[in-house]
Amino acid sequence: MTTLPNWLHRAAANFPDKLAVRCGTTDWTFAELDQQATALAASLAARGIRAGERVALLASNGLPFVASVHALTRLGGVLVPLNIRLTDDDLRWQLADVKAAHLLHEAHFADRAANIAHLSEENTLPMHPVILAADIQTPSIGGKKAASWDDIDLDAPQAIIYTSGTTGQPKGAIITYGMQWWNAVGSALNLGHDPADRWLAVLPFFHIGGLSILWRSVIYGIGVVVHQRFDAASVNQSIQEDSVTIASVVSVMVQRMLDDLGESVYPQSLRCLLLGGGPAPETLLRACAARGIPVVQTYGMTETCSQAVTLAPVDALRKLGSAGRPLASVELRVWNDDHEADPDEAGEIQLRGPTITPGYAERPDATARAWQAGWFATGDIGTLDPEGFLYVLDRRSDLIISGGENVYPAEIEAALLAHPDVLEAGVTGVADAQWGQAPIAFVHLREGATADADTLHTFLATRLAHYKQPRTIYLTGPLPRNAAGKLLRRELGKLVEPPPA
Repeated sequence: MTTLPNWLHRAAANFPDKLAVRCGTTDWTFAELDQQATALAASLAARGIRAGERVALLASNGLPFVASVHALTRLGGVLVPLNIRLTDDDLRWQLADVKAAHLLHEAHFADRAANIAHLSEENTLPMHPVILAADIQTPSIGGKKAASWDDIDLDAPQAIIYTSGTTGQPKGAIITYGMQWWNAVGSALNLGHDPADRWLAVLPFFHIGGLSILWRSVIYGIGVVVHQRFDAASVNQSIQEDSVTIASVVSVMVQRMLDDLGESVYPQSLRCLLLGGGPAPETLLRACAARGIPVVQTYGMTETCSQAVTLAPVDALRKLGSAGRPLASVELRVWNDDHEADPDEAGEIQLRGPTITPGYAERPDATARAWQAGWFATGDIGTLDPEGFLYVLDRRSDLIISGGENVYPAEIEAALLAHPDVLEAGVTGVADAQWGQAPIAFVHLREGATADADTLHTFLATRLAHYKQPRTIYLTGPLPRNAAGKLLRRELGKLVEPPPA
C-alpha cells in the first residue's frame, strides 16, 4: 500500500490564504475549503457514513459538490457522482447497479432525491441534504467531529463514475486516488505547472473531465473557477476577468466561444484551452490558430481518468489535429487484429499504466473484455505517425463499412463543419442494399443560414471520396449530446420522422 499526505490538508498548510475555489461571487481559500470539508465530514459521519461505503451525490457544479468530494475523502467513502441530466429512472438504475449505501443531495434536488432513493419496497437509501454556507458555517446536517483519513491510499477507490453511455448501457468505472495522482503529475509534466495558474471548470463534475480538475487544484495548489453550466459569454468574461490560465472544453464549446468573442482577443495570461471530447474539426483548430488562441488537443475517457494523451503546447501548430503523445505515466499502442500497427496504419487505441481503471464496479465480465493481455482496449480507432503522435479517427462502434471501405463519421462531420452555414454535424450509418452500409448526415444550420441539402452535397463532392458521401443529408435542430458535450450518434435517427432505415 502506497500512501501520501492528504492533498487538501497539505495545500491548506502550504497556501492557507490562496484562492482554492471561486464560484460566482463566493471565494474559498484552501484553509476555508479544508474547514468546510472537515465540518461536512463530521456531519456525514454523524449520519452513519463509513469508510468503504459507496455514496451517491446529486449536485450541480458548485461549492457543495467541491466540499462533498473532500469530505468523503476524509471518511474513506467512495463518491458516486450522478448525472443530473439523466432521467429519474436512469439514476435509480445506477444507484441499484452500484449498490449505493447513501445519497447526498443539494437542497433544490430534494424531490428528485426522494424519488430516486426509493429503489424498491424493501430498499430506500438514506438521504442527506448538503447545504453549505458561504461564510464557513457548519453544514446544515450538523454533527460531531469525524474520524479522518489523514493519508491517502493510492490504491483505494476515490470514485465510481458511470461512463457517458455514448454506446449502450453505462458502466461504473472505478477511479482510484492513484489514478488521480498520476494523471495530475503527467498533465503537469506535459502542460507545465505555474503556481499562478487558475483552471476554469465548466465541464460537469459528475464526469471525469470536470472532477479531475478538483484534484489537480489541491495537488498543484492552484485555484479553480467554477461555472455551474456552459454559457459562452460567461466563460469568455471569466477568462478576461478571473485570471484564468487554463480551461477544459470540448469542440462545440470552443466554436460558441469564438462566435461570442467576435473581434475581441483573449488575454496573454490564457495559456491553454485543453480540448477533449473527441476528434476536433480541423477548420476549428485552424480558426483558433489564426487568432492566436492556444488550443491543445487531448484524448482520454472516464476509464483513463481524463487525459491519457495530450499534445504539448510546443507541438500545437506543427501537429495540428493530433491528440499528441501519451502522458509520462501512460503507455500507448495501436493494435490491428493480431499485431502492433505500423506508422499511419489504423487500429484500436490501447493503453496501460497507473492512470487506467482497474475495472468496472459489479461488472467482472466487462472488465475482462476491456483488458486484453495487460492492455486496456479503448474501442477507439486511431493511427500513430512516425514520430509517435496519435491521431484519433473515431469510435470502433461508429465505424461505417460501405462497399468494403472504412468510413469514419468524424471525417464527414469535419468536412460538413467546414461549410460556413453549418453549426453542428452528425453522421451515422444505415443499412444499404448495394453497399452494406451507407453514411447519412444530420446538420444543424446557423441562424440565418441559406444552405440546403443540395448545397451541402455539392460542397462535399470535392472534399470527400465518393464512397464517403452521405446518402442523405437531413437539416435538423440542435443535435443530441451528453452532459459532457459529446455527440450521441445513436440518437441522431430520432431527429427525423420516420427514422432513417
